[in-house]
Amino acid sequence: MKHIRNFCIIAHIDHGKSTLADRLLEYTSTVSQREAQAQLLDNMDLERERGITIKSHAIQMNYVHEGQEYVLNLIDTPGHVDFSYEVSRSIAACEGALLIVDASQGIQAQTISNLYLALEQDLTIIPILNKMDLPGAMPEEVKDQIIDLIGGDRSEIIPASGKTGMGIKEILTAVIERVPPPVGDADAPLQALIFDSVFNSFRGIIAYFKVVNGEIRKNDKVKFVATGKEYIADEVGILKLNPTPKEVVKTGDVGYIISGIKEAREVKVGDTIVLKDKQVAGIQGFEEVKPMVFAGIYPVDTDEFEELREAMHKLQLNDASLVFEPESSAALGFGFRCGFLGMLHMEIIQERLEREFDMTVITTVPNVSYIAHTTKGDPRVVNNPSELPDPSKLQFVEEPYIKANIITKAEFVGPVMSLCIQKRGVIVNQHYLTSDRVELVFEMPMGEIVFDFYDKLKTISKGYASFDYHQIGFKQSDLVKMDIMLNGEHVDALSSLIHRSNAYDFGKRICEKLRELIPRQQFEIAIQASIGAKIIARENVRALRKDVTAKCYGGDISRKRKLLEKQKKGKKRMRQVGNVEIPQSAFMAVLKLD
Repeated sequence: MKHIRNFCIIAHIDHGKSTLADRLLEYTSTVSQREAQAQLLDNMDLERERGITIKSHAIQMNYVHEGQEYVLNLIDTPGHVDFSYEVSRSIAACEGALLIVDASQGIQAQTISNLYLALEQDLTIIPILNKMDLPGAMPEEVKDQIIDLIGGDRSEIIPASGKTGMGIKEILTAVIERVPPPVGDADAPLQALIFDSVFNSFRGIIAYFKVVNGEIRKNDKVKFVATGKEYIADEVGILKLNPTPKEVVKTGDVGYIISGIKEAREVKVGDTIVLKDKQVAGIQGFEEVKPMVFAGIYPVDTDEFEELREAMHKLQLNDASLVFEPESSAALGFGFRCGFLGMLHMEIIQERLEREFDMTVITTVPNVSYIAHTTKGDPRVVNNPSELPDPSKLQFVEEPYIKANIITKAEFVGPVMSLCIQKRGVIVNQHYLTSDRVELVFEMPMGEIVFDFYDKLKTISKGYASFDYHQIGFKQSDLVKMDIMLNGEHVDALSSLIHRSNAYDFGKRICEKLRELIPRQQFEIAIQASIGAKIIARENVRALRKDVTAKCYGGDISRKRKLLEKQKKGKKRMRQVGNVEIPQSAFMAVLKLD
């Protein structure tokens, strides 16, 4: 065991984690030249197209240091705030972390929040200055920032470059010398922590685990503590580039188990695997994930509800931060109310449903959970605006607030502040990290940041501002429910809870946007936004009109009038029976109103 090292790579988006992982794999000859490709561990099409890491990837390397062979288990993690749950799980399976900082960009918000996750678990941090080959690199300034953040000695910071391969040997040496070997008792009964799982259509569900105590052998009878289910370990092994079967996986190792599990609900991330006949307690795993954005996902064809349920369960295996429960909507039929960690997460889930499971889905307007207090005095959690009690029975509504940490260059402080204040934010603190970098701390309602806050922040700061947040509880707000009506019928999928001061403006903009997107029909369509019984905005989609008077040459005006009156009656009748199809683009357009 003393020759095993488990470590992960943490950093902000685009600081070169995956590229550095490639160099480590090449240097230790884990992958051959033939298998090598850029961002080797990002094996999802979506990851390669967008150039981001969505899933954490574990891989085992063997390396000889001073004549002794070591086993290094590396986990490459995502950098985006929406996938921080992946990072927290990877950290739980490690003893050390490589903290990578881009020499040209310095420390950014996600660097700090991922670092805190690692420090909470008492990991050994190895700071690495990446992208040293860039002409814009500022090694001395960035080293100062790193020392300010984690203390320590300047000489401990390793300069490296994922592109040229500089510093790779020093990194491996530092991992072996500074990261402690895993602690565990090889003779104790088996305890293994599940930190990830994937679905394989031939073998069922494959769970990835880290052995904390004891060992697991092929054909052992095992039990999953949280679900209480029992299985036989058909195959156990370690994670090389491709899973490699072994007879036994020992203490401190990271491996996988295939036991013919068919049901996605039977594997929970953070669960413990123990031997069937031994009474052993589970390991304290991860905290439950807190979804930040809620949206409805509905199948386009209502008959596909069951298939969508299966697809969601399989996706949840691979992405434990997805939370969902069934719900129904008057306009869209049966679907799911899903919780995501952010807008990017929501977009990725929607894409994965379409690509991996061939499901076309409609996503409703995202929102957050509110607490409604009725006049009887009992609080009720409201996940969907349509669940809000009647205004006559409603005393007040509380909405979730967050503390937002924004790190930006000094020149963008003005625009960033005005954006946050426009989103009803209150500034709590302003702190200059260096002469050019400012940390701004705001308290703001979470409902305001779900839509497009992150995108706007990136736009006004030319991509420099970095953003991180955590929830701080609920506060009372003057919120109203705004409904959208088409031809006098409520479309519950478009209704939203909104602050009274923004309601008129928002309602007007939604109506204008819908007027552009809803195709014209044979009859006129009225689009209205209302608060309770009060209409606050209205737009009309004009009817398509056939020229019924074309056959009249000359003659008296009354002949034309008669035809037009007849047409008018027909349109009126049509409007009473006609229903309006809302295109998917209309649901999504609400998000991109600006």
